[in-house]
Amino acid sequence: MGEGAKSKTPISIKLEDNRLRLEEVFRNCADVTYLPWKFGPNMSGQALSIYFDTIIQRKKINYMKSVLQDLVMHEVGPGTEVTTESVIQHFEDKGVSAESARLVYDFETAVNKVLDGFVVIFYDGWDKVLIFEATGVETRQITEPINEIVVQGPRESTVENIKKNIGLLRHRLKSTNFKLEITNGGGETRTEIVYGYLEGSVDQELLAEFKRRIVKVQDMEVLETSYVEELIQDSMYSPFPQFRFTERPDVAVAALLDGKILVMVQGTGSILICPGLFVELLHSSEDYYQRTVYSTLVRWLRIVAFFLALTLPSIYIALTTFHSELVPTVLLLTILDSREGIPFPAFVEALIMDFFFELLREAGIRLPRPVGSAVSIVGALVIGEAAINAGLTSPIMVIIVSLTGIASFSIPNYNMAIALRILRFPLMALSAAMGGFGLVFGLLAILWHMTTLRSLGQPYLGPIQPLRPRQLLDVFVRAPLIFTDRSPRRKQSSRPTPQNSE
Repeated sequence: MGEGAKSKTPISIKLEDNRLRLEEVFRNCADVTYLPWKFGPNMSGQALSIYFDTIIQRKKINYMKSVLQDLVMHEVGPGTEVTTESVIQHFEDKGVSAESARLVYDFETAVNKVLDGFVVIFYDGWDKVLIFEATGVETRQITEPINEIVVQGPRESTVENIKKNIGLLRHRLKSTNFKLEITNGGGETRTEIVYGYLEGSVDQELLAEFKRRIVKVQDMEVLETSYVEELIQDSMYSPFPQFRFTERPDVAVAALLDGKILVMVQGTGSILICPGLFVELLHSSEDYYQRTVYSTLVRWLRIVAFFLALTLPSIYIALTTFHSELVPTVLLLTILDSREGIPFPAFVEALIMDFFFELLREAGIRLPRPVGSAVSIVGALVIGEAAINAGLTSPIMVIIVSLTGIASFSIPNYNMAIALRILRFPLMALSAAMGGFGLVFGLLAILWHMTTLRSLGQPYLGPIQPLRPRQLLDVFVRAPLIFTDRSPRRKQSSRPTPQNSE
């Protein structure tokens, strides 16, 4: 069955009319190519190929040669005997054996196929068009992941070609239960969006909720996976990421086995994993490639790093401003000695240093790679030393801010690290205003927000709240695989056990 079965604007049987309409639609498009050609007795048959020269493989332009040769084989005779009628009859009744082709029944679909990188062929005397795919845009080759580096484990990364990404997933997940569905963004981009899930593992209510939300993309311009994230997330203004991103096929397949839903967008290498729970954002794919004891230790280090990145400056401000009696005398004297002559209170001092640390980090990201690392390291050393010598900050504050930054670098998920950077400043303000009471109040407010937060309707703190004891084997510790079912991350919930898992 051809595409565009629901007729919109019919295709004219007159080739010249179709060409005039095409020239009107694609006016001022310098890279569009019109290729007229003739065939049949006395070259009376006329056809027109149209394509964008910049997005197709040029070697496929001669596709019609193989088509006519295929017709000659069927009709038995010289190529000059191939008439327009025989071409129409062949395509409508028998199809093409030389190379797969499809028929389009309306003008709008034909135009869209040209924009998608197809070669579209109009025939004089036929109210249908023939299309075949010839997309040839160069994309980045499969390389090692940039943002999710591991010491041990696979080193393949997704790329900007959605078909290659699907192939990487299919290569690892050889199951007929792996389902893929396609939708498109709206507006001028009409970006191809594919979402996938493992039938039997995914919760049906979760899948239904996802499908209810994903329809929003059909009315929006979508350029990257993060656009989809913003359109389907539960809380737009929460600092916490409610989904995960990955560029590793092995992580994506593990998520499918867990019952997650993947979203891939043409033109971007990031895969969106839905839903994303808080505990999963502190895990790394390498946890499952290392020994259990080491992986558990590293997870606890990340938990400690999470609290340090969130609260360390606030704790310092609260202790030095309101609760100096809680600091050991020797340490307190050292802090007071280092702060002698500093013109700012601890809060302002921490705010200034944290601001410049974030500024250096952002500069290091935006600058060219050979320069960025040097600027961020040398800049931190020079500015820190100069600030101490100028009496604008104390050495202990430089240490506090540096430890906070190192702790935030230990968080595997970049978006979670950003959330900690955002929340750190209001906690510092509360500590400066009310001391330890303000810090505790701020932490309780964050905890309350996290307990009410949802990701695709799922509790964000699950399986801690609500408590699912069996799932805790893969939260704070990484239990041996023998205790965590056949899939190392398979969540034990109320959904039925998959009957046909690989």
